[in-house]
Amino acid sequence: MIFMNWAHIENARTLATSLRSAASSDFGIFLLLCFAAALGLAAVIIGAILSIAILGARRAAARTGPARQAVAKAPPTDRPLLILYASETGNSRELAVAAGAAAQRLGLKVRVADMAAITVKEAVKTPDLMVIASTWGEGEPPPRTVDFYRSLMASDAPRFDGVRYAVLALGDRAYANFENFCRLGRAIDIRLAELGGTRMAERSECDADYESQAGEWIGAQLTRLGSSETPVLVDMGTEPASAGRTHPFDAVIAEKSNLNGAGSTTSTYHLSLSPSDFDVPYEPGDSIGLFPENDPGLIAEILSVAGLSSNVALRDSMRTHYDITSLTLSQIKAYAAFTSDPAIAKIAASEALAAEYLEGGRQLIDLMASAPVRLSAEQLTSLFRRLQPRLYSIASSRKATPGQIDLLVAAIAYDAFGRLHKGVASMYVAERCRTGDRLRAYLNPNPHFRLPSDPARDIVMVGPGTGVAPFRAFLQERDALDATGRNWLFYGSRNRATDFLYESEWDALRKGGVLTRLDLAFSRDQAEKIYVQHRMWEARRELFGWLQDGASLYVCGARAMARDVDSMLHRIAADQGGLDEAGAQAWVDDLRRGDRYLRDAY
Repeated sequence: MIFMNWAHIENARTLATSLRSAASSDFGIFLLLCFAAALGLAAVIIGAILSIAILGARRAAARTGPARQAVAKAPPTDRPLLILYASETGNSRELAVAAGAAAQRLGLKVRVADMAAITVKEAVKTPDLMVIASTWGEGEPPPRTVDFYRSLMASDAPRFDGVRYAVLALGDRAYANFENFCRLGRAIDIRLAELGGTRMAERSECDADYESQAGEWIGAQLTRLGSSETPVLVDMGTEPASAGRTHPFDAVIAEKSNLNGAGSTTSTYHLSLSPSDFDVPYEPGDSIGLFPENDPGLIAEILSVAGLSSNVALRDSMRTHYDITSLTLSQIKAYAAFTSDPAIAKIAASEALAAEYLEGGRQLIDLMASAPVRLSAEQLTSLFRRLQPRLYSIASSRKATPGQIDLLVAAIAYDAFGRLHKGVASMYVAERCRTGDRLRAYLNPNPHFRLPSDPARDIVMVGPGTGVAPFRAFLQERDALDATGRNWLFYGSRNRATDFLYESEWDALRKGGVLTRLDLAFSRDQAEKIYVQHRMWEARRELFGWLQDGASLYVCGARAMARDVDSMLHRIAADQGGLDEAGAQAWVDDLRRGDRYLRDAY
């Protein structure tokens, strides 16, 4: 399309008219008219050239696509932005890094900081603050962020007058009660307002499948702060190309074996994976995320209850895409709208009744089977969340076994509410994965659960059950490096005869001088149950001495165990150090601040 510049033509006509009135002969008029026509033609040609150039520029801009538009720089602002994150498994950190990269592309003066590496007094100095916080355990802050959280909640916390802020809270409704879901983010949001801060936006609370919601929320805040004319798109793939769930890889199962003996009440599988494409650059302390597949039997049962057994496409998508086990209050409410069952409607209307109903590990099938109703495919999938990968600590060292990744997977299954319930990933590995099969996985780095940089430093490891996995990697690494520091392991399980995982390896490491001391706690081998924290108390004099001399303490395993071990550590500090409660707390805090008390709890 050619746009003619009619203003130029009119100017030419005006000029011709003026000249014509001044002419004294017909021939003069003819010449003047020819001159005017020439000017008009030139104007048309020039207008056409300009229009083509503009159109070409527009098409070139359009070819850059949304991603290119999203990174267009806005005029730099003088207001610094602090993006502060509290993370345990790395999700908040990944979001914060992605937000920081997008902010830099907008020309913002941005700093991304771990809440564990900054003080409240530093944070209050920034005029714009974005907080991305993951809740840990029963509504608690991640252990590494305790100092910041305590300072923020203290009565003498500094004022945040003049600070604009926004909070993104992460949680998981499947593992938290209603009060504890996103509790850390909620508490920080409320506290910043109490201290005089001004909200830039309402708090956003994200469930386990957080990526889309979190990305949109971050993009909206950065669009506002950067005065961007186009919506900011946040690239979630900012982790190194070898890490993160956006960079999965295929791995062949080279070995699979059940480490528990005959007669054991549990099954714990040792997996050796051989990545297909490249040598995964993991470090001891890192974990691997496995993308599981749902149980075909459970898929069939859900489809049967919903009257959709013949829907083959839905059956296929339920295998890998949807979380078909988790049950939350929002799902109960949604199902109550599909059925006329008064009992479910009553539960959906009461958080107290819902919390009671969910106790004991009820799953979605329990709800559906209690009041079957025919559903459309759209209605059924609206009940599902996205299927999430599961993290497993790496149980090997690249220096000891290059090109190989070892994992320790405990099969989870329990009878409840008239049916057998199975863990999604663990039973996928236990029942349906065979040697030679391929698994989809990704590397999840854990930079805050690393061996000491000084190989001469002593270490104490507390890891019952599958919590011993990273310590197998630690000891392999220390052995390969000829580290001179001493190594002490507390290990526990149910019965020594059937549940002593890697027993022969520990014996070999002790004989080789790598494992200095091994303290064992088998809870079911005597009338009174004995756990690792009890063995710590029995060895309290030596344990306190090691820690006083500079040893680092590592704890890995279930959160309940980690809390019991933490309580015992405080008790040992008070007993051996002659400290009161406050003094014992300060002693433990000093260990943590010095990166000498590290926990990986799940």
